[in-house]
Amino acid sequence: MTAPTAPVTYWLEHAWLGTHVEPGVAVEVADGRISAVRTGAATPPPGAVALRGLTIPGLANAHSHAFHRALRGTVQVGSGTFWTWREVMYSVADRLTPDSYYALARAVYAEMALAGITCVGEFHYLHHAPGGTRYQDPNAMGEALIAAAADAGIRITLLDTAYLSAGFGTPPNHHQLRFSDGTADAWAQRADALKDGRGHARIGAAIHSVRAVPADQLGTVADWARQRQAPLHLHLSEQTAENDACQDAHGRTPTRLLSDHGVLGPRTTAVHATHLTPEDIGLLGGTRTGVCMCPTTERDLADGIGPAVQLQKAGSPLSLGSDSHAVIDLLEEARAMELDERLRTRTRGHWTATALLRAATADGHAALGWDDAGAIETGALADLTTIALDSVRTAGPPPRLGAETAVFAASAADVRHTIVGGRQIVRDGAHTLVPDVPTALAESIAAVGG
Repeated sequence: MTAPTAPVTYWLEHAWLGTHVEPGVAVEVADGRISAVRTGAATPPPGAVALRGLTIPGLANAHSHAFHRALRGTVQVGSGTFWTWREVMYSVADRLTPDSYYALARAVYAEMALAGITCVGEFHYLHHAPGGTRYQDPNAMGEALIAAAADAGIRITLLDTAYLSAGFGTPPNHHQLRFSDGTADAWAQRADALKDGRGHARIGAAIHSVRAVPADQLGTVADWARQRQAPLHLHLSEQTAENDACQDAHGRTPTRLLSDHGVLGPRTTAVHATHLTPEDIGLLGGTRTGVCMCPTTERDLADGIGPAVQLQKAGSPLSLGSDSHAVIDLLEEARAMELDERLRTRTRGHWTATALLRAATADGHAALGWDDAGAIETGALADLTTIALDSVRTAGPPPRLGAETAVFAASAADVRHTIVGGRQIVRDGAHTLVPDVPTALAESIAAVGG
């Protein structure tokens, strides 16, 4: 994915500028960045590309496992628990190869582009062949994801994940052998070979969980990310069983364990953070550790509702992710965060539409190391998403309420245009690089037995 060679001007019929909706905005783009923003443009300037509807900064999906998309529908049969769901997930993971993972991820990332997502954080732990044998290129699976994002037209932060054990003191099971490098030092050596600085891709790190990385190796992963000033993500307290096992093994909560080993901080993002103590919330907020909420997955797996309001008040920036891709819709994730909190507290108005859009845009990009994205302003990356204001879901409210309409009524189906680096990836609801995304999804999922 490269920036367009010729400058282009987009005329935004209505633009969300971070605080309000502004009618008639001309955005000039050069070398993939916004070079000028001019308000008061009542009609499109000569030669400009008109984007009718509400244009917001591109959406950032801060937590993705691309291969989980193959589970959609299958894991909704019957009941079960997170742990039985995990067995179905392993069965799909066992069948993936670099080629089949590329095809699946390309289709999934194209679905994301159709949903207005311009950047994805891919929490990647499927490193090796079944049984743990390394591919000739030890990063073949990660490179497949990076290539898939390029060919689907979106940005990616590959969060290369250390996953070394099945539990506290337990070696990987036969499924997890392909996730494991053996030690954190071996993980770091492999991750070192990933090339950073590609135009559409950045490299970050992840600790799968306190279950999966022994306590004495947590610092190795944190130091790797710190030395590179790279984002560091981790699953945290998604299940109460993880908290109980950590207490049994270490006499402290997962959050306290991470704090004691130097993992928390402003470049770190905890995913889920569902079952926390007041001390945990204080540790996360006090270190400005970010938190990525994934409401559609958390409700699909019956995980619970995380304390997002308390976390943000304590100092943790919030971002959003589609995680297992039960649906891919960042507007739904934003809406669900507020509505879940309403159900729990029986009060309304925990976040404004503006605050929820910020979590889905600027704060999500920051969590993924793209601080130069997520705003419609001069100098920012020219990543834009346009939402229809005339669909059956969005027609009626005045455009000045476009942010509220987008968050509380619109869906991914209302995305009309997606622009990445100034290049139009979705035009009038159609992907410009992947001509038939549903077929690409169906074929790639069938190939891995999903």
